[in-house]
This record gives sequence, C-alpha cells and structure tokens, in this order.
Amino acid sequence: MNDLITNLDELLRSLEPERHEGAFVFCSLPDSRALPRLRCVGQFLETEGVTVILSEEDALQEGLEVLFRAAWITLKVHSDLSAVGLTAAVAGALAARQIPCNVVAAAFHDHLFVPIESAEAAIACLKALQVGERQSEGFEELDSRDE
Repeated sequence: MNDLITNLDELLRSLEPERHEGAFVFCSLPDSRALPRLRCVGQFLETEGVTVILSEEDALQEGLEVLFRAAWITLKVHSDLSAVGLTAAVAGALAARQIPCNVVAAAFHDHLFVPIESAEAAIACLKALQVGERQSEGFEELDSRDE
C-alpha cells in the first residue's frame, strides 16, 4: 500500500494514539482448541501454548487466568511493517516515564497494551511524542540516524 509511512519523523508526527473502551487481558491457553469460541483481538502461538489478548469480560466469562490487565491503545498512523525505529521510540518514551508497554504490530497499525492504571499517562506521553517532545527522552541518537 502506498499510504504506509516508513520515515520515523513522519511516523511520530502522525501517531494519533486512540484508546479502546474497556479493559483487555493477556491469557495463556495450553493449545488452540478453545480459539474458535473466543473473541480474541490478538493471538500468538508459542512453544508453551497460545497467548491470547481479549476483553477482560470475555476472559472472565471463559474462566481464563489473567496474566496482564491492560488498556489497549492503537496508533492510528498507517505504519509500514518495515519502518525502523517506531517501536523503539514509543517504548523508550513510555519507559522513560516508567510505563510498561507490550507492542503488537499489525498490517496497518501498531497496538500498545499498557497497565490500565497507566492509560492516561501513556496517552499524554504519546501525544507529547507526537508534537516533538522527544529530545529530552534520549532519542538524539535515533534522530541523528535519520539525517
């Protein structure tokens, strides 16, 4: 797709973080047999089992053990899967504020899962990153590589 962005500066200027309503959780299943009945927003097959991301409500209805409770934030920028530096810039900015972040890259957008109690701070951090407040976050090295 021609409208996907690869330039880091343009990606950061276009982040547009948007929080999804509700709480989302990471859970682990021993195998994939339960997947057809679950309404997952993400899943990943690992050697130890299947990691699923779904609404907290759905997980509790299924009796699943919650491993991580999160707010789901989508970066509305149409990032290219081959773009360099976006994950590092976003995760680094959040880490500088002591906000854990699990990043899932999909075909058109990146999705962040942060502790639900840190959601507002994460959105504020991402909006600051979008308007160019990153020199103080230690990204001078990333910036100089783009020149």
